[in-house]
Amino acid sequence: MKKLLSLVLAVAMLLSVTAFAGAEGAQDLPRNETVYMGGYQWGSVVGWNPLSSNNNCYPISANPRGSRSVMFETLYMYNMLDGGLYPLLADGEVNGYVWNDTMTELTVTIKEAAYWSDFEPVTANDVAATWKVSMDIQNGNYNNFAAYIDDVVAVDEHTVVIKAKQNEEGGPVNPLQLLQYLTGVYVLQEGWLNRIVEKHNGDAAAILGDTCEDDIVFSGPYGKYFANDQLVALVRNDDYWGQDASMWGQLPVPKYIAHGIYSDNDAALVAFKAGDIDVNQQFIANVQNLWLVDGLPISTYMSEAPYGICATMPTAWYNMETPALQNVAVRKAIAMAVDYDNIIANAMTNQSPSFADVPRSVMNPTDGEQALFDHEAVKDLQWVGNDIEGAKALLDEAGIVDTDGDGYRELNGAKIELKACCPNGWTDWQAAMQIVAEAGQNIGLDIQTFYPEYSVYQTIFTAASQTEYDIFMWSPAGAQPASPWARVRALMSSEFLGQDNNWNGNFGHWSNERADEIIAAIPTTTDAEELKALYTEATQIYLTEVPSFSLMYRPESFHAVNESVWTGYPVAGDGLNIPPTNLSEGYGVAGLYHIRNVD
Repeated sequence: MKKLLSLVLAVAMLLSVTAFAGAEGAQDLPRNETVYMGGYQWGSVVGWNPLSSNNNCYPISANPRGSRSVMFETLYMYNMLDGGLYPLLADGEVNGYVWNDTMTELTVTIKEAAYWSDFEPVTANDVAATWKVSMDIQNGNYNNFAAYIDDVVAVDEHTVVIKAKQNEEGGPVNPLQLLQYLTGVYVLQEGWLNRIVEKHNGDAAAILGDTCEDDIVFSGPYGKYFANDQLVALVRNDDYWGQDASMWGQLPVPKYIAHGIYSDNDAALVAFKAGDIDVNQQFIANVQNLWLVDGLPISTYMSEAPYGICATMPTAWYNMETPALQNVAVRKAIAMAVDYDNIIANAMTNQSPSFADVPRSVMNPTDGEQALFDHEAVKDLQWVGNDIEGAKALLDEAGIVDTDGDGYRELNGAKIELKACCPNGWTDWQAAMQIVAEAGQNIGLDIQTFYPEYSVYQTIFTAASQTEYDIFMWSPAGAQPASPWARVRALMSSEFLGQDNNWNGNFGHWSNERADEIIAAIPTTTDAEELKALYTEATQIYLTEVPSFSLMYRPESFHAVNESVWTGYPVAGDGLNIPPTNLSEGYGVAGLYHIRNVD
């Protein structure tokens, strides 16, 4: 019987592969079967290699806050609404992983129903092989977790144990990072991994550089259909294992997922208004006007401002290699002078609470995080912005004054000139950077704005050392299994100093010994009062030293939908518990099983 089943599956696999291959270059997608995404793909696809971080491909984005699991899948899916880890390739209940008594081993059971696009079963060996190959080639997955994971071991076909690196006392270095691994790393097939390693004779650079255009095995509900410089399209795998009763119990509704490639936000907005984008992860100024004024069938997850769940904090990072910014008075004066209300009202069009409503700290504005520190203890360190006179007085007191009468202050005899940068076309960020520059001018600092293309920008701000940008924008960790510790780490940890291709944090290369001690202590602290004290002290250090400063609170994902073709999207209060992550990330993919065509 088993041999007969294998034969049937093999025939089905051949037919499926033939269908995928025959579709190469196709561009006619039935509109009522295709969901068009927006806001993720801003350039032509570089590759489809899930081992590499250099692919720029809509279906490939592994991140603890919610990996995009339409093609490749993780063990668990993170749900920002309740903080739960929902099983995907893993079996069992929500948060069903099992720790040993010392939290040095994390055991996960693999779903017996899960299988790959070539019909081979997903096993614990695949999970272990993913870690081993990542370790061998030193890719991003390994580098992100090498300090916390000692090994990933297949105990049997369906049981995998993730072993923690241990500290001197024999406890885990950081158990939170093991949870991050569950939601932030794709499980890849052992057979496919062996083939790509053999193909390139184990050469790491060649493996990472392989674009994997054709030979790719995946476990998710969609696979590559075609891609060009205008569109990326996925087609549903109708043999997807997830229609098993142990998972979704059905196939996702759309047969195709496509993502158009637009030049910038404005071009994408035109397409969204026209109904050429269904689900849009794009900042839209005054988004409410699309339905209140224009009368379009467009809506957001929440019907009132801020229209989404603000769980992250786009931040202006100071480059500590810039001499003027090594002076804390300069850093704090700029931060005090910025008109944040202007950013929120104009750059964000009120899609963010103000810093008067939620005073700044290292926490996002959600109730859960706000309860984790002592507000009174940091009250005197907080600022709401637009304090021009206070910023001037701070600089004057530090002896940073204009000595030559040109209107600009000098430090150590040199005029303070700074470049404020963010990616071109990211209109809300550009508006925020302009307001930062205006703040500088108001207090006698020459801050000029520059907007490089994202393809260039991403290679510079993630570099181990750079002198091109003095103030630049990026977001620290938002909502994820290890929050808010992950954000504190991203804002202040010196572990990222000297790292090239650093996407994890501390992009300005600041360091503080006590901050590092706090970051190391939080993950193994179980007493609630001790934990609160640590988070409070971290906030005090951050607001005193000002290595960076958040410009706004922002939704984790912008989530706007055009219901011209599809409806049934998740909305706040609908009882579905599906987060507004655009049917793509973390548990947000559950929305693919609920949407339907408009009657």
